[in-house]
Amino acid sequence: MKAAIGLGILALASSAQAADVGAGKAKAEAVCGACHGVNGASVSDTIPNLAGQRAAYLENQLKAFKDGLRKGASPAAPTAIMNAMASQLSPAEMADVAAFYATLAPAAPGMKSSQFPNVAKTHLTFPENYQQTFVKYLTINFPATKQVRYYFANPAAVQAAKAGKPLPDGSYLFAEVYSAKLDDQKNPLKGADGQFVGDKLVAYTAMATGAGWGDEFPDMLKNGDWNYAVFSAEKQQRPVNQAECLGCHKPLDKASYVFTLKELAAAGK
Repeated sequence: MKAAIGLGILALASSAQAADVGAGKAKAEAVCGACHGVNGASVSDTIPNLAGQRAAYLENQLKAFKDGLRKGASPAAPTAIMNAMASQLSPAEMADVAAFYATLAPAAPGMKSSQFPNVAKTHLTFPENYQQTFVKYLTINFPATKQVRYYFANPAAVQAAKAGKPLPDGSYLFAEVYSAKLDDQKNPLKGADGQFVGDKLVAYTAMATGAGWGDEFPDMLKNGDWNYAVFSAEKQQRPVNQAECLGCHKPLDKASYVFTLKELAAAGK
């Protein structure tokens, strides 16, 4: 038993010695820092800081994400995004990234990093005529947030999905986000179709693809040429960290990076 423990400690030591801090920094500057900050201070309160964490701990967490030992409860959960990111890292790259963040001083309370310029902007504009030209193809309840979303797609996306082809450049998917009407017990009311009854429009979410739009992202994040956006109820573009959107949709490369491709194809038939 002691021999086994000794070998385990030796293995960790060897891993730490083999780690390339410079390579880890380069990976942070290209990818990891988009959410966790190059200096290890994250870009938002929902994302953990990594600065000053022990290298062995960070490396083990990355392995757990890659091996599926840590899984997200939903595709959009931060854990699920990390599953997608870690799955693309080799053991050496995990060690490098962990070693780099371990060298940094812990972030000061309240400290936040700025978003990377390439993920803080988007090519999307609001599709003013969507109600006349897009196809409404899906409604989804979101019990956790007491919301309901109505999904729309432009003809280019609908026609490609119907034909079983990858969604082409020019495809635009769009969703209206409503708070649900609530009963006296603050539970969402449902209509005859079982869907929540929409009350107040709170936002719009959107994704679209255009030629060369993905060239601004590193391969680990790139979803073909898709870009993402969130608009307020007043149709004003809200700040968005596309790194989170890209990471969320990354595993869907065989489905044009779209969670609702099956329903979109059915709407076109």
